Amino acid sequence: MSYTSTAAAGSPSRPRTALTEAEVEALVRGICFKTGPPRRIGVEVEWLVHELREPQLPMTPRRLDAAYAALRTVPLRSALTVEPGGQLELSSPPADSLMECIGTVSADLEAVRAVLRGDGLALVGLGHDPWHSPRRFLRRPRYDAMEACLDRTGPAGRAMMCASASVQVCLDAGHEEPGPLGHVRRWWLAHQLGAVLVAAFANSPLAGRRPTGWLSTRQLRWTQIGTARAGGPPLDADPRGTWARHVLDAPVMCVRRDDDGPWDVPEGLTFREWTRSRAPRAPDRDDLDYHLTTLFPPVRPRGHLELRMIDAQPGDDGWMVPLAVTAALFDDPEAAETAYRTVKPLAERAVGLPAPHNPLWRDAARLGLADPELHEAAVLCFESALGALPRLGAATEVTAAVAAYLERYTARGRCPADDLLDRPDGAGLPHSRLRPSGGTHGPQGKDFRS
Repeated sequence: MSYTSTAAAGSPSRPRTALTEAEVEALVRGICFKTGPPRRIGVEVEWLVHELREPQLPMTPRRLDAAYAALRTVPLRSALTVEPGGQLELSSPPADSLMECIGTVSADLEAVRAVLRGDGLALVGLGHDPWHSPRRFLRRPRYDAMEACLDRTGPAGRAMMCASASVQVCLDAGHEEPGPLGHVRRWWLAHQLGAVLVAAFANSPLAGRRPTGWLSTRQLRWTQIGTARAGGPPLDADPRGTWARHVLDAPVMCVRRDDDGPWDVPEGLTFREWTRSRAPRAPDRDDLDYHLTTLFPPVRPRGHLELRMIDAQPGDDGWMVPLAVTAALFDDPEAAETAYRTVKPLAERAVGLPAPHNPLWRDAARLGLADPELHEAAVLCFESALGALPRLGAATEVTAAVAAYLERYTARGRCPADDLLDRPDGAGLPHSRLRPSGGTHGPQGKDFRS
């Protein structure tokens, strides 16, 4: 959702004026939590793109280039971007209601699908590509630098860049004042409820045609990238201050150049240290804006709150369910209070490390709703969301979709990942290779890298 400018993703665009450490902290505190009555909503839906009839076949860059060239001629209200591995992302404009957001994205997706279908291609809603190894489609200095930086922690960075897809829900930060819709409560709720959303919507149990032992392999990849790049800050009563410190103490991914040469990829240089050393050059406002886009916590404040933890969902309209559930639990005061009380006991498990690296989030990604506490919390939250959706003006078909999801998955302690593991064809895999031996989700569930 384009609340903020994306100019910082490219080369510097403003005259350079060096920033001091104090100026950085003041800027971050001022721009990352814009408070007020919650009224706007948005969604970013990412999709893997595969052959319509045989998704297991690898895609060639030439094939993707031709399809994406055709898509550039299609008028859309949402911003259409291509991710490093060729995934497509639609980012809605800020909407004043849930139904306005759904209507805009639905119409845009219909237009995109029509073009791709004409080329024999399809959008696939999976959190992680189950068939293909990560391959980078875009060759730009930004992604060259990102790959070089993330490679230092292992192969997970390439999988995140090139083989993952998500549903990202964007919500206003909330009131300045305390209360169910206050920004401090909403920031805290996003980090605790986020684990429930991971578990309820897990949809990526496979990689390299085999189960990984995690129901959300996409979430596993984020934990493998490490806390400095993909972790959140500590939770306290001052989100602005803790986030500003997190930004300053996070490592710089790269130092951009004005020319076409490769960008520098320093090792271990924090933004705080960069403002002090001013080497290889002093950072400016564009560098700060860019630095903010290279931090990947599960909840990212960008004026609004960007909830980034939900796997891409199956089906043409599957993305609507997490959007509707999340909107209801945050923007309806009654449902927000219920959600807060429901997830508060879970906070005891979310200690020691920031999300998504703490035990609560790991269990959510590995076990899904097979975890009894997460299952109970998810059912209560879905039921509360169902009660709130009519108050938010949700159409009957949206409420019905949430109710159907609750009945098919949540109430039964399941998620879409279980379907992939249970299907006779296993999304193209022979049944005998679907589950590793040693339990419901396999012994690999305890074998992860931090």
